[in-house]
Amino acid sequence: MEIVRLTADYELKPFDCGDADLNGFLLNDAKNYAEKKLAFTFILEDEGRIVAYYSLLNDKISKRDTSNAAWRRMKKLFPHQKHFNSYPAIKIGRFAVAKEYEGQGIGRKLMDVIKMRLFAYEVSSAFRFLTVDAYLSAVPFYERNDFKMVLSDDDDEHTRMMYFDIVHL
Repeated sequence: MEIVRLTADYELKPFDCGDADLNGFLLNDAKNYAEKKLAFTFILEDEGRIVAYYSLLNDKISKRDTSNAAWRRMKKLFPHQKHFNSYPAIKIGRFAVAKEYEGQGIGRKLMDVIKMRLFAYEVSSAFRFLTVDAYLSAVPFYERNDFKMVLSDDDDEHTRMMYFDIVHL
């Protein structure tokens, strides 16, 4: 298996993770997002088949997006002189594993690879957190991967904003 970055000339193969929105993003939107510099998508391939994919984009965690208690916990991570109204992050915009590969631990392993690649490689811009707007059904997966809720309950009835502190690697 190998991870490749989706490019304009990449020939997309069939993919089905069981979620029409996630399937549609990869098959219809991911190349356009890359062209417009909105998000880059990475594909996990195995012998020409798409096993999984994820997309990454810039983000932030800001004071206005969190509860007072969560913001106080976050500020404790930084020296007083480094308290800001927001902190830089990289967001996992999409994350999906093909149905035929479910239950094999691929999602957990891929999440570990994402974290380690972001932590180990110098990117062009600094960030402290990895964020995701997790589908409610995926919240337990992210919690098992050490993500924490930004808010225990938020206004969105479909997702919860979660974060992972990259320095915990």
